[in-house]
Amino acid sequence: MRRRPNMPSERRIGTFLTVLGVPISLVGAAFYVLPGPGFPLLVIGLSLLATGLVMVATGSRRG
Repeated sequence: MRRRPNMPSERRIGTFLTVLGVPISLVGAAFYVLPGPGFPLLVIGLSLLATGLVMVATGSRRG
């Protein structure tokens, strides 16, 4: 399948999601332990982290 010239690769998107998911997960975990609305942040952060890791792991080696 041809890629558009300006579209980022799947590996780059996965890396971005992983980098975004780590701090959100950490903040969510801290808010979950401390009094605050931590559970939604924790779930969102972990889902971003897991999705990013899967995209990096299954992405093409080219690009």
